[in-house]
Amino acid sequence: MDTGLDLWDMPGVRSIRVPGGTPPDVSARIENGELIGNFETTGGLRMAEKKEVEINSRADTLPLMSPEVRPWPVTPAPSPEEVEAIYARRKATEFGKWLEDNLRLEKSWGKPEALQGMKVLCMGMWRIGNKFAASQLAESGAEVINIEPPGGDPLRKLTPFGREEYMLADRDTGEKCGLDFISEMRNMQSITLNIETEEGREVYRKLATHADVLIEEYPPGYMDGLGVGYRQLSKINPRLVYCQMAVRGTWGPYKDKLSKHGQWTLEPFGQCANSFVHNTGFPQDQLPRGRGGDPTRSGVWFADYVAGEQAAVNILAALYYREEVSGKGQLIEVTGAEAQMDILDFDIGWYGFNQSIKARTGGWDPNLNQYEWNPCKDGYMMIGGQTDRLWYRIGMCIERDFPQFGRLIHEDPTLKEMGARNALQALIKTYTLTTRWLRDTNRIEAEQKLMEYEIAAGPVLFIDEVCEFPHFVYRPWVYNLDSEQYGTVLYAVPPNAYQQRTPARVKWLGRPLGKDTYEVCMKYLGMGQTKINEYKDKGVM
Repeated sequence: MDTGLDLWDMPGVRSIRVPGGTPPDVSARIENGELIGNFETTGGLRMAEKKEVEINSRADTLPLMSPEVRPWPVTPAPSPEEVEAIYARRKATEFGKWLEDNLRLEKSWGKPEALQGMKVLCMGMWRIGNKFAASQLAESGAEVINIEPPGGDPLRKLTPFGREEYMLADRDTGEKCGLDFISEMRNMQSITLNIETEEGREVYRKLATHADVLIEEYPPGYMDGLGVGYRQLSKINPRLVYCQMAVRGTWGPYKDKLSKHGQWTLEPFGQCANSFVHNTGFPQDQLPRGRGGDPTRSGVWFADYVAGEQAAVNILAALYYREEVSGKGQLIEVTGAEAQMDILDFDIGWYGFNQSIKARTGGWDPNLNQYEWNPCKDGYMMIGGQTDRLWYRIGMCIERDFPQFGRLIHEDPTLKEMGARNALQALIKTYTLTTRWLRDTNRIEAEQKLMEYEIAAGPVLFIDEVCEFPHFVYRPWVYNLDSEQYGTVLYAVPPNAYQQRTPARVKWLGRPLGKDTYEVCMKYLGMGQTKINEYKDKGVM
């Protein structure tokens, strides 16, 4: 069947392929952009069970575009033989085979792990950053032990609207846990320990003597005040790399501190303290009164995740220095606010240049000719035209179906040169016309037209489309894992999984609270079951 499209560009069935399953049989054709025919699955497919309670952002966005909406085209993942034929058309057969033989996920098992033998302790509550940093080390082979108080980290119960319908229940105990916590605890062991008791602190110190790395995200001075901070632990384990994570910092006049009610600084301060949130939102004159000019927030806990990424990099650098240079560990501080400032250097440079504050521009980028999402028939398209050459290619593409665009470029002097064209009002003109062109076009048709002119463009995919997109399933970027406790969970494969010799792997997702307490205490502390039970009865574990 030759449709003129690659296999992952065809409309089709919404399904997730389970690794190792056979690809589905396809019998269909495409006419005028629509799928004609049937798909029959021969096995290897698993459809996720529909929940009665559902959050669906499509309902909030798509009706605004057009009543005739259809999802981004997806099909089941192609077979390796079908992909090989695509390689052949692109004259990359040998290179493609070599890459798949070295990087495919199922070929990673049995290979060594980059951080095998490394031992990591993770401490902290109400924070994702420390867990995100620790999970990256765990994916690369480190043995990571997450320590929670006997009642558990409150993040275990974090779920949309606080509703249990969005939690997964432990098959053995029935205890429910939120999906975010389960995902971020991948490859990590779980133990409980009350470090506010003397017995708990003694256990903690003994564990720290075995650790290469300790990632801690409690308020500044809390662990030190208990006698188990870096200053104390480094005396009993000089090789310890101790990463203290914070939002604004662990020192300085406005360091993280507890409120008068005992609550410590949380992630929103990290987003707001560095102008990240200030830069978001539409210009004041582009929305109805009272809406324009207002900032928004990231859809994820951006400060925590950026800080977690930087923490992992800093830890690896400190370990390299320990092993190759000094033989000693060190203290590392990573803050959410400053981690984000690292990616705002353009705004900082702009202010330093002429003491001006960059105005909110919505999704527009005033540095580029056109770099913006546009609504279309079935969602949104992102179109980028960084240079004059690409700018005129955009015009040539749109002008075929929408002559008004070409006339505007030729008649309006502000659109002829980049310096004038990047003024906000000029950008609005072209953005409006581009949207008019797209409103009767679906995403795949728009992408094909723009690609003909080598224009940087791509569809804005909904999360279900990402999870079911054949290219991502084939590699795979999304993966089904059968969890012993929580059933089948879909997760994103770590980027460092595609290493030739030491790929990262996800062995399990989050554990139930305290599942590994007995094993860890027996293995590293030589404690017997009787002693552990005694500590549990006393509230130490």
